[in-house]
Amino acid sequence: MQTFPRFYAQNLLDFMKDLQISYQLYTHAPVFTVEESHKIDAEIPGTHTRNLFLRDKKETMFLVTLRHDTMIDLKKLSDLLGTGRFSFGSPERLWTYLGVKPGSVTPLSILNDTDKKVQLILEKGMMEADLVNFHPLDNSMTIGMPPSELMTILEKQGIKPQIIDLSPAAPDA
Repeated sequence: MQTFPRFYAQNLLDFMKDLQISYQLYTHAPVFTVEESHKIDAEIPGTHTRNLFLRDKKETMFLVTLRHDTMIDLKKLSDLLGTGRFSFGSPERLWTYLGVKPGSVTPLSILNDTDKKVQLILEKGMMEADLVNFHPLDNSMTIGMPPSELMTILEKQGIKPQIIDLSPAAPDA
């Protein structure tokens, strides 16, 4: 089990530079919730995201990255993914497996899961956007990039996310 992150913000940015990943970096006051980020998001072009770090009763872990305004019913999501009932992963589990603290979760935190214990789920609608925004492992920064660049980063690390239409997991009206 990994106890120290392999990637942190600066070496992640260096890694992306080495891969010649195209991105825009924004620095801002730290944000811990989607609600807090709304003021900052208004200044940054593109689709903004949020992340759900979940586990089922069998302790299978999932990192679900989706558009910040996509509503999800966790029961329906567990049915869609064919798992047991979901609960949120603890801050300790988040640190152990993804090397980040609450508020800094990002699809890029999957890079710290060297034991491949967490399944990455990316929302199909998010991946169809021209530009997606998320933290580079630090909630005082946001990076914007085309989804294809995110996929390049993941592929270079041998990570194959599931890209899923999450609309069947929307709450009932």
